[in-house]
Amino acid sequence: MGALDVVALAGAATLALGGLLSAVRGRLGHGLTVQAAGMALLGFAGIAVLIGGDALGAAFRSTIAPALGIDPLSGFFLAVLALTAVPTLVFARDYLPATPNGRAVGALTSAFLLALVGTLVARDVTSFLAFWELMTLVPAAAILVAKRDQAVRSAVYAYLAITHLGGAGVWIALLTLAHHGAFGDPAALAAGGSGAQTLVALTALVGFGTKAGFIPLHAWLPRAHPVAPAHLSALMSGMMIKVALYGLIRVEFQWIGSSPRWLGLALLAVGLLSSLGGVLWALVQHDLKRLLAYHSIENVGIIALGLGASLLFANAGNVTWAAIAFAAALLHVANHAIFKTLLFLGAGTLERAVGKLDLDHLGGLLRRMPWAGGAFLIGSMAIAGLPPLNGFASEWLVLQSLLHVAFHHPLGVALAAAVALAGLAATAALALLCFAKVVGLVLLGPPRRSECAEAVDPPMGMRAGMVALAAMCIALGLLPGFVLPTLTGLAPGGRGVVLTRHAGLLLPEAGTFPSLALGLVLVLLTTMLAVVRGKRRAATAPTWACGQPVVGALGWTSAAFTKPLRLVLEALLRPRRSIEVDTARGMVQNITYTGHVPSLLDAALYEPTVRAGLRAAAVARRLQSGNVRTYAAYLLGLVIGLLVLAYSGALG
Repeated sequence: MGALDVVALAGAATLALGGLLSAVRGRLGHGLTVQAAGMALLGFAGIAVLIGGDALGAAFRSTIAPALGIDPLSGFFLAVLALTAVPTLVFARDYLPATPNGRAVGALTSAFLLALVGTLVARDVTSFLAFWELMTLVPAAAILVAKRDQAVRSAVYAYLAITHLGGAGVWIALLTLAHHGAFGDPAALAAGGSGAQTLVALTALVGFGTKAGFIPLHAWLPRAHPVAPAHLSALMSGMMIKVALYGLIRVEFQWIGSSPRWLGLALLAVGLLSSLGGVLWALVQHDLKRLLAYHSIENVGIIALGLGASLLFANAGNVTWAAIAFAAALLHVANHAIFKTLLFLGAGTLERAVGKLDLDHLGGLLRRMPWAGGAFLIGSMAIAGLPPLNGFASEWLVLQSLLHVAFHHPLGVALAAAVALAGLAATAALALLCFAKVVGLVLLGPPRRSECAEAVDPPMGMRAGMVALAAMCIALGLLPGFVLPTLTGLAPGGRGVVLTRHAGLLLPEAGTFPSLALGLVLVLLTTMLAVVRGKRRAATAPTWACGQPVVGALGWTSAAFTKPLRLVLEALLRPRRSIEVDTARGMVQNITYTGHVPSLLDAALYEPTVRAGLRAAAVARRLQSGNVRTYAAYLLGLVIGLLVLAYSGALG
């Protein structure tokens, strides 16, 4: 056993020990610190394998004997998990209350992280499926422990039902691979014929896509994430859906052999639908955590676009751009994990400071919470794709990949890529609009409630976790070229692709994006403007409101930001409105307006399914009469039916 094996095992043991310690009365903070140390050790092992290229532990096998190991791809995901989990655990030290429920959530956090790690390092089908199920069940238990009201229970049940029904595809895909001896051996599945490959490809796309949050399999995500504790929401949105993408990459890029062209086009279609649908639904949300959940759907769609482009390049024999598109998807995996973790932690901080997170009742928090508000501002700029932050770097790479598919492939594929390219551009513009709304309503302007006016920055641990993640957003945005060559080596056949390692992004046939130079120019311009401004401040002036007193109710709202868009897309979004006018003696006394934008997929797909399930349950309930004679009649009918089938030869 080498030194790196010892480090990895020590990290897992330390993480488990931290979970046990978190459950001890008076030791919650110590337990979370120990968990952070364990995740740091596991992250170090993952980075070492990623850079060194040599695998640890066992190789993939189709037998049922448990096996664990780390190769460069799982090392990358382990590193991203550590980069997000360590600041999150530091944040949780001051966030979780030292109550019995808080200690239970702290212990379950360790179990959740162990399930994520286990899924990444599993090297046999039984271990993978066991950790996969734990990864689903443990956060559900933690959410129910933290809060037990009816709305939370309903959200958790929807999460479990949808992920398990859709996740059946994971079981079918992996058990089919194991049946053919192809768990880790693409040649074995290729020998089973195209039918087996198609079955595995489709079921894996459905199964892993459900957990990743692809539309139309996304309905659990905006339900479960908003009701979870902030640090758990951060890990679920930041990393759990990325572990699902890890499984999808394993199957579709490595284990089914040569991936067909239709699979690349399917990923483009799913990515386009998820990115555009996610950002559109995010725009019309009024709750901050629900808005962030929909943006997770948007960003997994962007990752799917990069993966689809990579498969199309590989199918056409363009190894260089296949590796670049694959690296773009992986870079966005890391970037989204970091800035989405930051934003969910920020949402938890704001919720603790001011109570509810209704966008229309916040405001002015940047001045009153400069550390938390500043970190949240950086995360908002990153997810909106503003240069030179990390979100822009990976989105620019995905855009370049789609552009090259459109110009260097047959007409049908080129048209599909062009549509996806236009969709990605629209997604980026809408995301910028959405976070202009968020920043304007949450951080800027006057406080709209007394709680906002009295808000203060959180304790040091919560600030430190957020600031660390904000620093990563800046670093990966300024220096993406340092990690891109390593990520291209993770693509199938990508080890032979040589890219120049430097701060910015230099791509063949695509020019250069000088991220570091742009960052320096922005710093210099900001410094110059600050010097020129000096101590002068803008003078305040009264606001004219047509003679009415200026009150908070007259301020811009979330609906006001999106009203033009909702009018243009009314046929698609189908907003619902109602106006009630109270009159007395011919005079209007009160006007009440309510409006919301429903989820059309919920209304068309999930709600009818739930109603059908409830009707079937009612029928089944009537069959369970409790009468022994009725049950005897059921049994007699079954025996007679079997005898008839046997006599007719149907069972022969």
